[in-house]
Amino acid sequence: MHFKAFLLDALRAATTGGRRYHLWMGTLTGIILLGGYAYSLQLRYGLSVTGMNDHVSWGLYISNFTFLVGLAAAAMMLVLPAYILEDVDFGRSVLIAEGVAVSALVMCLLFVVVDIGNPLGSWHLMPGIGYLNWPRSLLAWDVLVLNGYLALNLAIPFYILYRHYTGQTPEKKKYLPWMYLAVMWAVSIHLVTAFLLAGLPARPFWNTALLGPRFLASAFTAGPAFVVVLLWFIQRETAYQIGHGVFSKLALITTVAAQINLVMLGSELFYKFYSPTHHGINARYLFFGLEGHNALVPWIWVAIGLNVVATGALMVHPVRRNPRTLIPTCIILFVAVWIEKGIGLVIPGFVPSPLGEIVEYTPTLVELGVTAGVWAIGLFVLTVLVRVALPIELGLARSPYLASPSAPQVVRPRGGRVQREAVRPARTR
Repeated sequence: MHFKAFLLDALRAATTGGRRYHLWMGTLTGIILLGGYAYSLQLRYGLSVTGMNDHVSWGLYISNFTFLVGLAAAAMMLVLPAYILEDVDFGRSVLIAEGVAVSALVMCLLFVVVDIGNPLGSWHLMPGIGYLNWPRSLLAWDVLVLNGYLALNLAIPFYILYRHYTGQTPEKKKYLPWMYLAVMWAVSIHLVTAFLLAGLPARPFWNTALLGPRFLASAFTAGPAFVVVLLWFIQRETAYQIGHGVFSKLALITTVAAQINLVMLGSELFYKFYSPTHHGINARYLFFGLEGHNALVPWIWVAIGLNVVATGALMVHPVRRNPRTLIPTCIILFVAVWIEKGIGLVIPGFVPSPLGEIVEYTPTLVELGVTAGVWAIGLFVLTVLVRVALPIELGLARSPYLASPSAPQVVRPRGGRVQREAVRPARTR
């Protein structure tokens, strides 16, 4: 009976709210429908309606995939201090980070499906059913680590929330070992994705030992930056108070990771351009253009400029400690890493081709529509998860079958804020 009540309260929390909440969810639903229409065109006419071709076989979809894997892995930056190091400040925000990881992983898997072209072929990626070619295939490792990390990030928060909902304290011996596993798994999902690119010998742009560490550094830059913005919005719009210590520590993590990311980027630029060889031709195309082809040059320089400005701003203590300047800076840094790690990393690996042909890539409206739809699905999932978790963590949603006098409190969201409302006395059995 507790589980049924949990599902009903979760459904109620996700479907009730103020005007702004319904406007937000309605907007996301409209974008999802638009993305579904764009995807229907892709299913009908094939990948020919995208900007991808025989030379550039990975485009906007895989660019977003590589970025979102890092966003999912960055949840570790809150899980590690909250559950393993028992940092009190992070305790009230770690479930939000788990929600970010789940929504990012959902988007990752969706981008893989839409990039396949024919979704009926995705059964080949299912362990025990398809031809996964494990352990030889790096793609097989990527599929396993992504799905495993998704399962961990669903099971652990569900256990904690359900125990709180039923008025019980979660038992550490039941979830802490899985937390240790999740921390190691978070690192593995991003390293495996980096190895997937670095293991392609015909693509010298990715053949660098720094690719894995750069993936982690950029993930721990963009991930905490996104979480800072999300937590600030939650604290502003709900009764759930986070605490200044969380913002201060997350901002410091973001600053240090951003500095490391820039150092690694500088090392790559030195390696590519100080003693240029033929293997650096992809980098020359990305940063300076090649034979009149320079579609990506403005993108990468804007990304680097935003990255440097945002990192420099975060190094100034008054900027980092003031929410009015911290939030815009984190947004700028998030966008900069998305450009650098997405478009600036995936596309140049294919231009020019191993045969020296230069075929530039430009995403079509169909690709943009599908991409927007997938991002809307991810934000929709994140919103629902946060909406369900907050009342339970605030103690406003409890099972009506508890014998405790404090049980008859459920959530009735109004106007975007969580409020208390008395209900009939709890039933006992």
